[in-house]
Amino acid sequence: MNIAENWVKIENTTALKDKDRMVFRQEGKQILLIRKGTQIFAVNNRCPHEGYPLSEGSLSQDCSLTCNWHNWKFDLKSGDTLVGGDRLRHYPVRQGEDGLWIDLQDIPASQVRQQALDNIQASFDRYEYDRMGRELARFRRAGGAYKEAVLDSLLRNHDRLEYGMGHAFAAAADWLAYGQELEQQGKDEDALATVLEIISHVAWDCQRTPSCPYTQNVLPYAPEALRAAIEVEDENRAIALTRGALKAGLTFGDLMPVLARAALDHYKGFGHAAIYTYKAGQLADLLGEKAWEALLFPLVRYLIYANREDLIPEFRAYNKRLALWDGTGDQPIFADDLKGLSVSRSLARVVQSSARPEEVFLALQEALAWNMLHFDVQFEQAADNAVADNVNWLDFTHGLTFANAVRVLCEQVPDLWPRALLQMACFNGCNRSYIARNMDVKDWYVADRDKFFVETFTNLLDHGQPEPIISAHLMKLSTAVRTEVERASGMRRDVMLAGLNRFLHSPIKRKHLLRTARQAYRFVAREG
Repeated sequence: MNIAENWVKIENTTALKDKDRMVFRQEGKQILLIRKGTQIFAVNNRCPHEGYPLSEGSLSQDCSLTCNWHNWKFDLKSGDTLVGGDRLRHYPVRQGEDGLWIDLQDIPASQVRQQALDNIQASFDRYEYDRMGRELARFRRAGGAYKEAVLDSLLRNHDRLEYGMGHAFAAAADWLAYGQELEQQGKDEDALATVLEIISHVAWDCQRTPSCPYTQNVLPYAPEALRAAIEVEDENRAIALTRGALKAGLTFGDLMPVLARAALDHYKGFGHAAIYTYKAGQLADLLGEKAWEALLFPLVRYLIYANREDLIPEFRAYNKRLALWDGTGDQPIFADDLKGLSVSRSLARVVQSSARPEEVFLALQEALAWNMLHFDVQFEQAADNAVADNVNWLDFTHGLTFANAVRVLCEQVPDLWPRALLQMACFNGCNRSYIARNMDVKDWYVADRDKFFVETFTNLLDHGQPEPIISAHLMKLSTAVRTEVERASGMRRDVMLAGLNRFLHSPIKRKHLLRTARQAYRFVAREG
């Protein structure tokens, strides 16, 4: 075998002459050579789909090579994939009087990485989940950092979120942080799973949706102007002000106080506003400055379009109690004082302890964990619910993830505590109708906390949930509880662990065929 530069001479071409195809092996590579008339083509013998040998494939008259396992087709002349997704590696071939030569030079790593990122994006519209995984592996093998793949996905798709940030971006912070833990442990393959979860969830949320562009206008930034624009639901002005902030050199962290205020100006989006604000800040820290626009713009858009639940009758007492919060209520408060209270009574009880915000937080957090531990799953399973009673496990997780988020936000902006605590009270009150108080829950208590979390996060890598929104809640709640129990003790710690344990081991009913049919039929019958 002679080597000149990157070209390798193939000494024995008998099989190619006799059968018009042969497999050449060199330095771990399997290269399929195919002769068609006077032309010779060289491609990777392993199909890029699942690795089956293309040497067993079928060749058409127009030089289309078919992998007979799954009917993927590759144009040998153009190099295009005709049926399937992943691109097949082609090698330059040179025929001369001195024999047949093949160029085995590796593609530059930077080109491989860029192609993998492009291919990940190309996999979105058909939600080619396995292909996303393969392209991530190719990106990583070419020296790419996992967080760079996450950043690329957010940058390419943040304008496809019509109503702003969703669970994909919010859960990304927890998945990416866990992936970095795994990398530090040398578990690179497992770390890939966390990034695949992030990117596939972004793909799920953006599937077949067009760009919903943000205004390019720039306005001089003023915190209260941004807050006011969000309040009156003026997206163009809010985004222009956000652009102005970035142009003036402000950081994501500089904007956090006003975003936190906007998130808690209302009992908004069933707690998602505060949760998304907190998680966007975490993700900004993990990904750096390049991610700021891709996080700020969808977050601002979400804060504008989120439903304002303190304007509906069930939560209307919220604003009245907020007006009465003067920080003088000195009555001690415990979780037992809050269990089973309605929204209005929860709000009133919390105001009585307004001088004790830390105690109020601890009592509410334990009460919300107790509620979750005692969720009556018959409401999730029933087919005859009223629409207002379409309650499920995910609704109960929000109380604890909201508590985690507002604790961090209020540590940064302490004057938001009254709003945060009263909104926690709203969660407590709206839970009360869906609780089985006398349920036997002793088996859900956790004896070994460290072992429990090791098993929990290991299991998250193989969660088996087809809907990303479910796995997002599994991750967000597990992360929130792990964070909060480090600060907790006694019953509050034990109840949070038990509530999480029960949630993780309970089936979640996501498709309600009969209930949906009955509710639709009855709703239409009342339309008149």
